[in-house]
Amino acid sequence: MSTATATPPYSKDDFVSDQDVRWCPGCGDYAILHAVQKIMPDLGVAPENVVFVSGIGCSSRFPFYMDTYGFHTIHGRAPCIASGIKAINPDVDLWLVTGDGDGLSIGGNHLLHTLRRNFRVKILLFNNRIYGLTKGQYSPTSEVGQITKSSPMGAIDHPVEPVPFAIGAGASFVARTADNQIKHMEATIRRAAEHDGTAFVEILQNCVIFNHGTWDGITGREQRTEHQLLLEHGQPLIYGSESQRGIVQRGFSLAPTILEDGETTAGDCMVHDERMDDPTYAYALSRMGIGSEGPLALGVLRQVLRPTYEQMHAQEMSTARAGGEPSLQDMFQGFGKAATWVV
Repeated sequence: MSTATATPPYSKDDFVSDQDVRWCPGCGDYAILHAVQKIMPDLGVAPENVVFVSGIGCSSRFPFYMDTYGFHTIHGRAPCIASGIKAINPDVDLWLVTGDGDGLSIGGNHLLHTLRRNFRVKILLFNNRIYGLTKGQYSPTSEVGQITKSSPMGAIDHPVEPVPFAIGAGASFVARTADNQIKHMEATIRRAAEHDGTAFVEILQNCVIFNHGTWDGITGREQRTEHQLLLEHGQPLIYGSESQRGIVQRGFSLAPTILEDGETTAGDCMVHDERMDDPTYAYALSRMGIGSEGPLALGVLRQVLRPTYEQMHAQEMSTARAGGEPSLQDMFQGFGKAATWVV
C-alpha cells in the first residue's frame, strides 16, 4: 500500500492573517499583497513552511498580513535575518519584502551580499521613490530635482536604480513589474517563486499620499504601450500601440527605433534572451528608459541557474563530516600554540 499523499489543497484564505490591513486607502501595497496571497496556494507549500521577513517601512508590514511565519526586523537588516534563516533551515520557503528606502539605503550593503550569495529567497522590493512611513522625505530612488520635505530645493543625489543594482550584484533572477498591472505582476512573482536561487523583483509602486503618480509616465493606461517594453523569452523586443517600435543594438548599447521605415524591420530587432549567462545584455536592457530615450523593460530580464548557497553549504558540511566529527575538546586542543597570543 502506497504511503504517498496528495499535496494538501490550499486556498488564498489559508494565507490571509486575522490582522487589519493598515495602509493608506489607495496604496499600491494592497495590490501586491493580494497578488502574493493569490499565488501562494498554487505553489503547493504549507503555510507553516513559509516565512516572510521584512525590515522597516510601509512595505515591511507585509508579514503581519500573511498567515505564515514572519519576522518584522530592523531597518535594512532583513537580508541578514533571511540569510540566517536559510543557513539554518534551507528547506523553508523564504520571502523577503522591502522598500526602496529600507533595501537600498541603510540596507544596500546587506541586500548586495544576499543577491551575490544566491540563497533561495524571493525578494520583493516596493519602489515608490519616497520615504512614506516617515512622511515624505526623498529616498535613494527619488529623481534628481524631486521636491520633498527633506529636499525643498530639489534632490541632488543621483538615484539608485534597483534592477541594474541587482544585476550588477550578480543576482541569478531579476525582474520588474508594476502594482497596477495585476496579471503581469502575478505572473512575474510566480516566476520568481519558481526560481532555484535568489529572485529579485522590483515593483513600481504608487504612494498616493507623498508621491502620487510618480510612475504615471510609464504605467498610466494611456502611456504604457508607448513607454513599456514587455519582455518574453525568445521573442523580439517590439513595443508600441501598433507594435511599430523595436529595440536594436547600436554599438555597445540598446536603442529604440521605428519599424518599417524603409530601413529597419522586426527582423532587425534584438530577441530577448533572459538565460544569457553574460549579464552585459541584461544590464543594458535594465538601463533603458532610465534617463535616456526608450521604453522601460518589464518582465524577467535575467534568469540563470547556478548552485545555491544552501547547496554549496550542505556539500561543505558533508565533506567536513566525512572524516568523523571531533569533540569540542579535541577542537580546542587542536588549535595548539598557533592560537595563543601574548599581549
